[in-house]
Amino acid sequence: MSALLILDTVSLSAPDGRPLLSNLNLTIGRERVGLVGRNGSGKSTLLRAIKGEIEPLSGGIHRAVGAGLMRQLSPDDFATVADALALSDQLARLARIESGSMMPDDVMLADWTVEARAYAALSDMGLPTLRIDRAFPSLSGGERTRVEIARLIIAGPELLLLDEPTNNLDEDGCRAVIDLIAGWRGGVVVASHDRELLEHMDRIVELSSVGTTIVGGGWSSFVAMRDAARVRAEAELEHAEEAMRQAKRSVQRQREKKARRDKAGRTARARGADSKLFLDAQQERAEQSAGRERHLAARLLDDAAERLETARQRVEVLTPLRVDLPSTGLPASRELLAFDKVVFAPDSFKLFGPLTFSIRGPERVALTGPNGAGKTTVIRLAMARLQPTRGTVRRAEGCAVMLDQHVALLRPGLSILDNLRRLNPDLTENGACAALARFAFRNRAACRRVSTLSGGELLRAGLACALSTPKPPQLLILDEPTNHLDLASIEVLESALASFDGALLIASHDRRFLEAVGIEREIDLPV
Repeated sequence: MSALLILDTVSLSAPDGRPLLSNLNLTIGRERVGLVGRNGSGKSTLLRAIKGEIEPLSGGIHRAVGAGLMRQLSPDDFATVADALALSDQLARLARIESGSMMPDDVMLADWTVEARAYAALSDMGLPTLRIDRAFPSLSGGERTRVEIARLIIAGPELLLLDEPTNNLDEDGCRAVIDLIAGWRGGVVVASHDRELLEHMDRIVELSSVGTTIVGGGWSSFVAMRDAARVRAEAELEHAEEAMRQAKRSVQRQREKKARRDKAGRTARARGADSKLFLDAQQERAEQSAGRERHLAARLLDDAAERLETARQRVEVLTPLRVDLPSTGLPASRELLAFDKVVFAPDSFKLFGPLTFSIRGPERVALTGPNGAGKTTVIRLAMARLQPTRGTVRRAEGCAVMLDQHVALLRPGLSILDNLRRLNPDLTENGACAALARFAFRNRAACRRVSTLSGGELLRAGLACALSTPKPPQLLILDEPTNHLDLASIEVLESALASFDGALLIASHDRRFLEAVGIEREIDLPV
């Protein structure tokens, strides 16, 4: 397999100078490579370096082919879809030719296939009816992502660099991305937290603070390797702890032995049976021996402590955090939410309905459907942030809390602790610190500003603030909770929600996430 890209002992840093990765060696050919790692580990930075947008701190990046990098687009980045597809200049050239007002090079540079190729690429990404003159700000987040990938299809680089390509996409959009990657004739490097997408990789490259791990195969192969590494790390920690205990016992025995020798020397000196010259020489030898023993003891303890600290750091990196959600005491028969023939039709355009469902007791319900079906609107209706056009919504007042993917209930300029105290004024400072500790925010971590948190930390902080009331909410509503989370954070959230004894209403396209938290039924909203 010929190399399309060679990374030779590459080291990268964040814009603030924080080291991200060091001495990365990787050769990429016509294959699919998945980049994984915690938020902030350097995945996006690495993709930019491969594209040539930033230079590495050290090492070399050798590109044998051109690379195309997916951008994360906001609504105001372009005026039209054609602008986002980088086709406006070519379309303007064709328009000048057709109108007879052409410029000197227009005929030579004209590409008469460009419009057909644009619509073919949009169709490949599940947007067969989207016009290229459509206003770009009017597109949804999922549509913007699809348009950006369509741009790459049109450009056709041999090396495709994708950064979280399935974010904001529904199941059809995710399948379109998977099919695109599977059929790409060149190489593909994907930074993603989408486990279904990662299952289709030829290799997984994990970036972490303890180095880079490369595993052949897709996500399942990586998980098997990672779980085995966790078991080994825990065994190494046990061995290091036992070695430290043995070192301490050895040092203690040496101290006791020295104490016995010192006592014997004092007794002999008190008897006066030996000459002072002999006793002084004996004491000098004992002191020299004691000095050597103290040095050896200190070295023994230092070596054991270093091995123990290394083992602990390894376990901390490999072992996921644990979050303990409080018990709600929810009765099995209590009705928490009910929609009765609800229709939502703003401006005479019916979004969905009539919709009828209820949630009783600790049920786990998923809202599913394509982008634009109205899942977020259902959640807003459930939280009384919108009113139905027709029908009724019944709620058990004060028993539900909602977290969106941006965790808007938190104020970015305040610390996690200050947000918790603001939202739960009855908590004492000690009680607030104890509550945050249950969500893995201990000591100084509780004082971090919300604006500095990663996606996973932000969601944990939101859960802590929402669920640390004297009477925890019995219905937890989550809107696309896995968007912007790294894989480790998703697994922490899955573990926490799986043990939650309250009810769940979750809007998500992440099928594996829904299965992991034990969803019992789905409410599908068709377009």
